[in-house]
Amino acid sequence: MTRNTLDPFDGLGPLADLVQALKRLPGVGPKSAQRLAFHLLQHDRQAATDLGQALLTAVRDVQHCARCNSFSHTALCPICSDTRRNASVLCVVETPADLAAIEATHTYQGYYYVLMGRASPLDGVRPESLDWPKLATRLDDGEVREVILATNFTNEGEATAVFLTDRIRKQGVKVSRLARGVPIGGELEYTDPTTVARALLDRRPLGADPE
Repeated sequence: MTRNTLDPFDGLGPLADLVQALKRLPGVGPKSAQRLAFHLLQHDRQAATDLGQALLTAVRDVQHCARCNSFSHTALCPICSDTRRNASVLCVVETPADLAAIEATHTYQGYYYVLMGRASPLDGVRPESLDWPKLATRLDDGEVREVILATNFTNEGEATAVFLTDRIRKQGVKVSRLARGVPIGGELEYTDPTTVARALLDRRPLGADPE
């Protein structure tokens, strides 16, 4: 006699949808998604409501800063709005999480530009598809004297740095790279602030600087 295997979510469409949505988060597998869904619905429905409302508000209100391209709920983010920072130095990072990692060191006082990605040919993301024109326009203002390339030390991050170095030099701007205090294959988001600070302080130039 063959037993039928019942789907535990059969007839529970919204619950199944919640589990599927949670599975899309980084590092959350099927079992973790189920545990999170069960916890929110069984033990803390108010937290579930607050989470849902916060997500809806963030999706509606958070856009990109017009100057640095990071996330912001205003036209200019708080960093770009801070006139006390050093306008001659621009740090280029892959993601807002990388920006936060550098800010946590309290050693960098310049401005940022967030690529919102990196070159990854295997995923169909070629260097040319990065928003280079917007960064080039930023460099045309004449204020920036040095660009620190703080892309991650992954194959994709290195490819992105090589692509940007060539184009930034052509605009007559000095280019430097984070020192190898950040481990090969590591990502800024998961690197401790002391290591990131050392990498910033020991950054090295890339080739000949423009005259």
